[in-house]
Amino acid sequence: MSENQSATVPAGSSPEGTGLPPTNRDVGASAVPSRRAPKFQLGGLGHSLGLIIALVLLVVIGIVTSGPRFVGLSNIMVILEQTAVLGVISIGVTFVITAGGIDLSVGSVMGLATVWASTLATQTMAENTHWIVMVFTALAVGTAAGLVNGIIVAYGKVVPFIATLAMLVAARGLAEIISNRRTQIVDVDGYLEFFRADILGVPVIVWIFVLVAVGGWVLLARTTFGRRTIAVGGNPEAARLAGIKVQRHTMWVFAIAGLTAGIGAVMMLARTTAGSSTNGYLYELDAIAAVVVGGTLLIGGRGTIVGTVLGVLLFAVLRNIFIQNNLSTSAQALAMGAIIVLAVLLQQRFATRARSS
Repeated sequence: MSENQSATVPAGSSPEGTGLPPTNRDVGASAVPSRRAPKFQLGGLGHSLGLIIALVLLVVIGIVTSGPRFVGLSNIMVILEQTAVLGVISIGVTFVITAGGIDLSVGSVMGLATVWASTLATQTMAENTHWIVMVFTALAVGTAAGLVNGIIVAYGKVVPFIATLAMLVAARGLAEIISNRRTQIVDVDGYLEFFRADILGVPVIVWIFVLVAVGGWVLLARTTFGRRTIAVGGNPEAARLAGIKVQRHTMWVFAIAGLTAGIGAVMMLARTTAGSSTNGYLYELDAIAAVVVGGTLLIGGRGTIVGTVLGVLLFAVLRNIFIQNNLSTSAQALAMGAIIVLAVLLQQRFATRARSS
């Protein structure tokens, strides 16, 4: 099953690796002639192709309005650096939405992780041992927050919107308490030297984004875990009857989102050299927007890491065009809102075609 494919399968068969039993909806789909099957499978590809075309058009607009410097190496690196942190967080959000959930807390969790990893105690320990202590702290805080979300949603039966909204508020508040609402400067030289370095002319944080994106794609598109994520998002009851431990799987999906928030915190500390409770402010909304524009269904059952990466790049290029031309942030927000609405409308059209195929 490809990453863009839904969990629905013909009657009498089951998604590979999940053993899902056929449902009434699946039985209805079995009457469709086999020659029509590729029509649905091209939906995700067509959406990605549309994103690529939109991205190319934005680049052309950038060249026309800003000149050749828009595609200069320095500007490209600026775009990629600005994209990296949000891109990593968006990978985790893709898993949550594909599984039929939502996570409003990733930005606050990232802020909390930057604060905890940059406290005087943590930095002192890092200087006395190794800077990897700061990395471990950020990852541990992010993953722990994600696990709490997952436990509340999966075993506490709390709606994901409410559970993660509570975490959004709580994580931001805890970050303010720990930092006393002050910015904590990172002065561990080894940490900064490593994460602010370049490899083959490309910043390390961009390479981290690439590695997380590739890892996320493999996990979602080429493993049993990914197929089960799609199955849980498409039909959790059928997934349960097939033997998938839906509650446990949901918990781990939220943990992945927390882990990527922790990775984003490591990158944010390198970019800004500061831990602050304001880090990651509204990143959750940007991440959800990028995931939705990328082609992941908000109702769950279909997710695409490639589309998420393209969605993040699309918004990053759009922002860069506005900055290059000194346009207002209000106009930028309006344009982004229009893109989100258009993407959702296209999703609904693809979903309608899939049900009728």
